[in-house]
Amino acid sequence: MARFAPPRGRARTVAALSAAVLAGCLAAPVLITAPATASPADDSTHDLAVDESAASNEFNVESLPDGGWRVSLRLDEPLPVRDAVPELAVDGRIIGTAKESADGFTLSTETTDAAVTGAERVDVGWNGSVPDLQPSPQRSAPVPFTRKGPHKRKPVYTDPATPGRYAVERLDYNLGDSATTLSGLDNLPVELRAAVYAPARAKGERPVVVFLHGRHSACYNPTTRQTNNSNWPCLTGFVPIDSYLGYTETAESLASHGYVVVSISANGINAKDATNTDDNGALARGQLVMKHLDLLAKWNDSKGLPWSRHPLSGRLDLRNVGLMGHSRGGEGVVEAALLNAEGRHPYGIRAVLPLAPVDFGRPTLPDVPMAVLLPYCDGDVSNQQGQHFFDDTRYSVDDNVLRSSLMVMGANHNFFNTEWTPGVSVSPSNDDWSPANDEVCGSASPTRLTSAEQRAVGTAYMAGFFRLVQGGETAFLPLFDGTDGTVPSTGRAEVYTQAQQPGSRRLDLAPLERPAGNVSVSGFDLGAYCYSVASRVAVGDTPCSSTTATSKIPHWTPATFATSVPTSPVLRVQWSPASASPQVRVALAPGDRDVRRYDALTLRLARDEAAVGDVDLDVAVVDRSGRTSTVRVGAVSPALDPFPASTNTPNGISRLGKTWLRTVRLPVEAMRGVDLRDIRFVTVRPATSTGGAYLSDITFDSPAVGEGGATGETQISIADATVGEGAGPGTATMRLTLNDRLRSAATVQVQAAASGSASAGQVPLLSFPVTIPKGATGARIEVPLVGNTAVNTAALRYKITISAPTGAVIGDGFAWLTVLDDDAV
Repeated sequence: MARFAPPRGRARTVAALSAAVLAGCLAAPVLITAPATASPADDSTHDLAVDESAASNEFNVESLPDGGWRVSLRLDEPLPVRDAVPELAVDGRIIGTAKESADGFTLSTETTDAAVTGAERVDVGWNGSVPDLQPSPQRSAPVPFTRKGPHKRKPVYTDPATPGRYAVERLDYNLGDSATTLSGLDNLPVELRAAVYAPARAKGERPVVVFLHGRHSACYNPTTRQTNNSNWPCLTGFVPIDSYLGYTETAESLASHGYVVVSISANGINAKDATNTDDNGALARGQLVMKHLDLLAKWNDSKGLPWSRHPLSGRLDLRNVGLMGHSRGGEGVVEAALLNAEGRHPYGIRAVLPLAPVDFGRPTLPDVPMAVLLPYCDGDVSNQQGQHFFDDTRYSVDDNVLRSSLMVMGANHNFFNTEWTPGVSVSPSNDDWSPANDEVCGSASPTRLTSAEQRAVGTAYMAGFFRLVQGGETAFLPLFDGTDGTVPSTGRAEVYTQAQQPGSRRLDLAPLERPAGNVSVSGFDLGAYCYSVASRVAVGDTPCSSTTATSKIPHWTPATFATSVPTSPVLRVQWSPASASPQVRVALAPGDRDVRRYDALTLRLARDEAAVGDVDLDVAVVDRSGRTSTVRVGAVSPALDPFPASTNTPNGISRLGKTWLRTVRLPVEAMRGVDLRDIRFVTVRPATSTGGAYLSDITFDSPAVGEGGATGETQISIADATVGEGAGPGTATMRLTLNDRLRSAATVQVQAAASGSASAGQVPLLSFPVTIPKGATGARIEVPLVGNTAVNTAALRYKITISAPTGAVIGDGFAWLTVLDDDAV
C-alpha cells in the first residue's frame, strides 16, 4: 500500500494538507475587492507574451467554507487565446494555475496561502512569471568567452523538402460542425473536418500522416475582423478559422512522395477546453484524432460496389501512421498514441512529432520513434515544456526506438502555421514573440527567421522525420540522431539536437540521474545530482536551477498538473582553481569493455547557469593499460557555449539565455592509441580553470531508427473516489489499477500529485512516488483527512494526478477525490 506521504527529506507537507485542505472549523468569510492589473485579451491575437496590463480590472479574495481562499480576477476583455495556461499572481508571486470562466472574462484559483488575504494587486501570469512586473535584472559587464569554432554540420545531400514524383490531389471532407461528440469534452459537439493531400495515381496503400493544430481562436467575423473563442458552432456572422489549412507546404511535400496527409480541424475543442475539461483538452484532442482514424479506416474498406466507394478506398496503409501535433496538438497526438495502444486492434502509429508542444500532465510515450521540435523564440509556450516528453520517456521502459529533441534557433511559436502568420493568413494572426525590438528574437533581429524561412525548416524536419521513420529513408537520420546534419532548404537556420538511440544500438554507461556504483564524482566545488528548481526540491537536495523564470530552463519547468513532481535529474558540477583534481569517472562492466561495435561515445551537456567566461571539458577513454585518448568538447561541439540572451529587456523580461542540454558525439574511430577491445573507464575533467556544467546520458551508441509501433506496455490508471469527511483524523483510499487487471511484469513507479479544488483543481499541495511491485495488479493511495463535526453542505473536490511513469504508461491519469460533509443539520 502506498502511503500519501512526502519522500524522505521533504518538508512535512502532509500536515499542511490535512489542516488546510480539510480544516476542522469554518473560517470567517473574507472578501477583498480592489482594482488589479491583468492581461487584456484582444481575441484577434493568438499569443501575447508581454505588454498585457490593464489597470481597471478588479479582483476578489474570498474564504472557502472548509479552509483556504479563492482568488478571482475580472478582466476588462477576454483572455488572449494561447496554448500556454494562464496563472494568477498575487503581488507579483504566482499562486497557481487559473481556471477560465465560460465567457473568458474571469480567472480564478484556490489556495491555502494566507498571504493572499493581504493582496494589493492580482495579475495574469504565463509560464511562471508576470510579464509587466518582473523586476529588471542587475546587469554587470559580461565576462568574455571564446567560441570554440564554427558549428560544423554534416551535409545531408537528399533534401526532404525537394518535391517528389507525384502530383498532389485534394480529397478534403467536412461532415459538419456538430458531427460528433467527445467524452473528454463533456460530450459537447465538435466538427469532423479535414484537408486531405494525396499522391495522385499512386498505386496501392500509402502511409498516412495526421496533422493536428493547436489552440487558436475558433471563429472570426470577416467584416469586422473580430474573433470569438467562446462559442461553437460559430455565432451568426462569424465563420470558422481554418487553422487546419496552415500546414499545406509540409503536407504537399509529403504527399508528393507518396504519403496521404490528413490535417484535421479542432475548433470545437479550442472553444470549450478552458471550461469543459479536466486536462485542458488533451484527452479530447486524442479522441478527435482517433475519430478521424476510425473514419479513414471505414472509407478505406474497399467492400461494396465501385461507384459507392470513397475516393480514399484502398489507398490508406493504416498499419503505417505518423502523427504531428502543434502546441496543444502536440500533447493531443501523444494522448492519441496512448489511446490507440488501448485498442484491441490498434492502428500502426509508428512516428509521433510534437511541434512546440505543451506537456501539462507529463505522460510518457515509449516504443514509438519521437522527435520534439522546440522553437527558441517561442513567445507562447516559452518554457518549452514539451522537452519533458523526451526527458521523461528516455528510461521509462526498455524500448528500441530513436527519440530526439531539437531546438530551432530564431523560430517562434506561430509561424509554422500559415493561418497564424500575419501577411499570409486569411483570418487575424500575430507574431507571438514580443517585444518586437528584442535583439535576439525580435522581428527585426538578424538572428530571427522570417516566416518563410521558419516554414521551410518545419517542412524539412517534419517531412524528413516521417520519411525517415515511416518510409525507411535513412539518409535523413543525421537530422535527428545528434550528428548535426543539415540540408539546403533550411538555409541559415541553426538547429541543435538531443538524441537517444534505440536500446539495441546503445550501451548506457551512466544516465547520471542518481548515484551509481560505477560512477565516482570527486574534487569539484559542487558535484551533485540535481533535479527541478530551488523552490521544488526536498530539504537537503540540490536544485538544478535557482531561477524563477521557467522560460530559461526547459528541462526543469514544472508541469501544470504535476507542479511539485521532480523533473529531469542530471549531474551538476562546478569548479574553480581551488578544486582538487576534479573529475567524473565511469567504470565499464567486464562484458561491456569492447566498444568497437559502436560509432561514438556520446553524452548530453549544457553550460551551468551560474558559469561565466570560458567553459570547457575534456572527455577521455582509458584502456586496461592506462593509455588514454582525450577529446576536448569545444573542439567538436558548441554544447558548452551559452545560448543567446538579450541585453535590451524591456520591463525586465528575460526569457532567453536558455539552459538546454545538447548531445555531444565523439567518434570511436577517432580514439587513437587505446585498445578499443578493452576500455576500462570514461573520464570527464574540466578544461578551463573555472566553470560549471550539467552532464547526462554517457553512452556508447550507433545511430538507427529502431522498431516501433503501438506500445504494448502496461497502462496504469487512477479511479475517482468519494468519501465522508469523518469526525476526526482519517484517510481516504484511492485505487491505482493496471489495464485489464494485468499483473505487472516489472516494478512500476508513478508520481502522484494532489491539487485542489473543484473550481481550479491545480493548486499544488503534495507530490509523492507510488510503487507497484512486480506481479501486483495495482496499489492503494491513502489520503489523510481531518474531519470535524461542524455542519457544512459544501463538498470539497481534489484532483489527483499520476504522471512520469516507469515500467508502464499512463492510461487515465486524472481522478477526483470528493469529500462529503457527513454531519447532520
